[in-house]
Amino acid sequence: MSEARTGPSGVIHRLEETLIALLLGGMTILTFANVIARYVFNSNILWGLELTVFLFAWLVLLGASYAVKVHAHLGVDAVVNMLPPAGRRVVALISVAACLAFSLLMLKGAYDYWAVFADLPPTSGRWFPTGFDMSARSQSFYEVQDVPMVGVLRFLEDLINYGDSYEKLPKVVPYFVLPLSMLLLVLRFAQAAVQILRGQVDRLVASHEVEDELEAVRAQQGEHD
Repeated sequence: MSEARTGPSGVIHRLEETLIALLLGGMTILTFANVIARYVFNSNILWGLELTVFLFAWLVLLGASYAVKVHAHLGVDAVVNMLPPAGRRVVALISVAACLAFSLLMLKGAYDYWAVFADLPPTSGRWFPTGFDMSARSQSFYEVQDVPMVGVLRFLEDLINYGDSYEKLPKVVPYFVLPLSMLLLVLRFAQAAVQILRGQVDRLVASHEVEDELEAVRAQQGEHD
């Protein structure tokens, strides 16, 4: 189930792992700094909690698509293991089709929610996009509660806020993870579908408890050999 770690695929894989590590590290450092500020200096990093929540959201949402790629989601495959190879493939295709449909619906909802903060039109249609709703009211002036605006993002004031300045970070920035993560989820499920069609795998996820037991058995056999 492992994929190549060379070429463009390897670069993307390392970028994903690095970003996830940075998000986790940033959360840890920020939380630790806030604890020190509160209990040692009787102070507080006002925007620390809100930024930690945003970092955690990015970590979870981006981690979901990464886990699909490396087959790290937990699964129960007791029934699948009872089926013949052809049956496993059929069940896997049904599963990946359901996951693709779900992730496409999530992508539409995520884009529609984020679009108004980016001064973009959301899609029309309840379940599937039927066009763009040009009458939707822009909410590009919405800001987060505590995290201050950073200079490197000042270009957004002219780009989406009609020249008005931001005092706090605009919501379009932290909420960008919503359409991004859902797009990646669609991509990863599509890649999984291709792997199943090619016969490279016969399931979306496996019981990792079983995998651990098999590794332990192999290790014991290696010691005896």
